[in-house]
Amino acid sequence: MKARWPRTLFARLMLIWLVGIALVLAISIALFINERHRYARNVLAEGIAREVVSAVDVLDRLSTEQRVEWMETLGRRRLRFQPGAPPADARPLESAALTDALRRALPDRAVSVVELPPHAGRFSPHPRVLATVTLADGEPMTVRLPGPLFAPPAQTPPESLLASLLALIVGVSLLSWLAVRIATRPISQLAAAADALGADPERTPIDLHGPVEVARAAQAFNRMQQRIRQHVGERMRILAAISHDLQTPITRLRLRAELVDDEALRAKIQADLDAMQALVKEGLAYARSLDATAVEQAIDLDGLVDALREDAVDMGWDVSVSGHIDVPCHGRVDALRRALWNLIENGVKFGGRVEITLAQSAATFDIRIRDGGPGLTDAELEKVFEPFYRTEASRNRETGGTGLGLAIARNLLRAQGGEVHLANHPAGGLEAHVTLPRLRAAQDMRPTGSI
Repeated sequence: MKARWPRTLFARLMLIWLVGIALVLAISIALFINERHRYARNVLAEGIAREVVSAVDVLDRLSTEQRVEWMETLGRRRLRFQPGAPPADARPLESAALTDALRRALPDRAVSVVELPPHAGRFSPHPRVLATVTLADGEPMTVRLPGPLFAPPAQTPPESLLASLLALIVGVSLLSWLAVRIATRPISQLAAAADALGADPERTPIDLHGPVEVARAAQAFNRMQQRIRQHVGERMRILAAISHDLQTPITRLRLRAELVDDEALRAKIQADLDAMQALVKEGLAYARSLDATAVEQAIDLDGLVDALREDAVDMGWDVSVSGHIDVPCHGRVDALRRALWNLIENGVKFGGRVEITLAQSAATFDIRIRDGGPGLTDAELEKVFEPFYRTEASRNRETGGTGLGLAIARNLLRAQGGEVHLANHPAGGLEAHVTLPRLRAAQDMRPTGSI
């Protein structure tokens, strides 16, 4: 099974850093330990070579009888000198460091390094190291090195190396996490701003802090947001102007229609003018729904929904309410009333009856408006929020509609931080789920009265 590559930039950078640093630290520790042993051997070999050279300089000037006494005197430190060649069971020692050091110190002498295998009953399990040097008169001299000076280095316990490596990785990982988080945070903020742009083109421009590349991207994003805001504003102004200017000729046409003698023709003309008038009003309402300059206030959602239910019942609609929200909502009351009324009207129009359920959570207020209709296909659940889009069921004169009601409701809700989604209810019917942000605690807001 192919390993999955992390999807987030933060996870990818952390994985690259951690794997790379772990490999680098492991190789560095291995190289450091090897170099430390090599350097220690070289220093030890150079020190022994200097001591042997000093002893050879003294012994070269002495007679054969005097050398034995002086060898004992010179060998009172870590080296032991004795005349003669090494024992027959000695074998060459693979220690290039010591051999090279002695040959560099005594280039005109015959030098060799051997080792004696450990004897039974001997305390040290390591072989003894001997160096053989030829004196000026050709006599061999053996230098015995006490202890396992050139024995294989003791291996560091694996758990000690692992603990050191883990400590380094943990320390570097913390620094890497901080560095990567600082580097990727502006990108995350830019992504969040881009995601929120569609819901609220009027949102505050993002800050231009961070690395130069991110600051340039943020600056380009702010320019794009400004152009989108200007484009949307210009489109809405054109729509509002056209809708407003159409009201005057529609009114004149109504007056002229009254002069038509044919009653059936006059009724048809009046019906067409009513449809045109409704479209103009919806166009104006849609343009105004993008205006986020209205003053916000605390709203009693229970009172608002109950008032909407009473208005619907007065019109002969079957609307019921259940649930309770005891914390005021902060928003624009007229916009919220219009959005909920559009959803209720849409549910009654296509479902015959509407059930409203109120609920609240730690972060949001939830209003669910369910009708008793046939619902929608999955492909149309989002399309119906597009301006002027109408399903086949809404194209007849009985149900009518301009295709702006749901678009207006979503715009009004998004302008105050809310959202609405449609879904087919498992028990039948279409359900509109409205969410509003719970920005303040109940004690920080006071409702302005039952709405």
